[in-house]
This record gives sequence, structure tokens and C-alpha cells, in this order.
Amino acid sequence: MSLSGPRKGGPREGGPREGGPREGIASEEIAGDPEFRHLSTIAGIAVDLRYATANNFVGRDLYSPYDCAWLHRDAASALERAVAWLARARPGYTALVLDALRPQRVQQQLWDALDGTGLRLYLADPARGSIHSYGMALDITLLDEQGRELDMGTGFDDMTELSHPALEEGFLRTGALSDVQVANRQLLRDTMFQAGFVGIKTEWWHFDCGDRELVRKTFRRVL
Repeated sequence: MSLSGPRKGGPREGGPREGGPREGIASEEIAGDPEFRHLSTIAGIAVDLRYATANNFVGRDLYSPYDCAWLHRDAASALERAVAWLARARPGYTALVLDALRPQRVQQQLWDALDGTGLRLYLADPARGSIHSYGMALDITLLDEQGRELDMGTGFDDMTELSHPALEEGFLRTGALSDVQVANRQLLRDTMFQAGFVGIKTEWWHFDCGDRELVRKTFRRVL
């Protein structure tokens, strides 16, 4: 089972840039910056940003007063490709975006919330930078024809090994995950991989657009 997908969809239109890391950009400046696109400009998706609500592991809205329904334009274009593929492969299914742009300040709050829990493996160290903070990562799932979330075996932000794509085969053998749940995860991966996104080993819902280290070196972080 591949967790990475093809590399063809790396940074394109707005990057990468030469010359190393670029100066960051404030959250309130995103709306006027042509490198970023609002999720409302992407047809065929549903949006439920969990960190803009209390429905997350911290239990409170972390995004207000800022609108974080944004992606870097490269990731937005890749998401459009994923949506088009899903419409052909599973008519009536919809991609549900659970998180997109996550400013650095929010990444720090999440990191602090997990201090001493042993669960920080589920987050990028803010000192290094989450790919979400560049607008180049998505947390995403799928809705069926009735608008119900597909059963992925765990919910979003479930910080247990059951969420790990790398461990799915073992959980299948023990019955902790069902064939249907793993097939649903695979459909999500197929949707994202063919558009150039890359998965990670610990979260079935998380996908980066292109190479992480290249993004960190050449894209602007949202502060």
C-alpha cells in the first residue's frame, strides 16, 4: 500500500521560488494576496472547518476572528483535479474539507495543547512548520450520495493507531478495521493521489500538496 502517491502534482503555479525560505504573511493579509484562493471558489466541495468550531480535540474555535477557508493556489488547483476525478469515479460523492490553511499561531496552540500527552507525533512541530501553515495541506474526507461521511473506521483527529494508514493491513487481519472502512480510505487516497497529493503514515485524512521540504523552503508561511 502506497502512502505517498505520485509526485507529479508538486508545487506549480505560485511556487516553488528560488532563494530559500520566504518572509511570512499575516492571516489578515491573505484575502488580498493572489497566491491564495478561497475555498468558496472551488466547485463541488463541502466545507466544515473543524478548528473554526468547538468540534475538535481542543474543544473551542481556534480560527476566529480570521477566515481560514483558504489554500495556496497550487493546492487549490490540485483539489479541483481531485474533485473532477471523484465526480467521474463515484458520481454523487463529495469531498468534505475538514481543514485547509492553518496559521502558525494556531499550530502553536495545538502543539501546546498536546504538551505532556505523548501525542505530538500527530502534529508538525511549529518550529519546523506545518504544511497547513503554507496553505499546502488538506484534512479531508468523503460524503456519499446522501451527504453522509463515509465510515473510515475512526473520526477526524482520532489520535490512535487505528487512524494510521501504515497499520491498516494488520487491523484488517484482527477485525479492528473492516474491508469497507479500508476501501473507503483507499477511495480517498485514490482521489487525492491522482491529483498529486501525498499521504502520511499516521492520519488517513491528511494530505500534503507536493514535497514537504520544498514547501517549507520556498513558500510563505501564514503567521
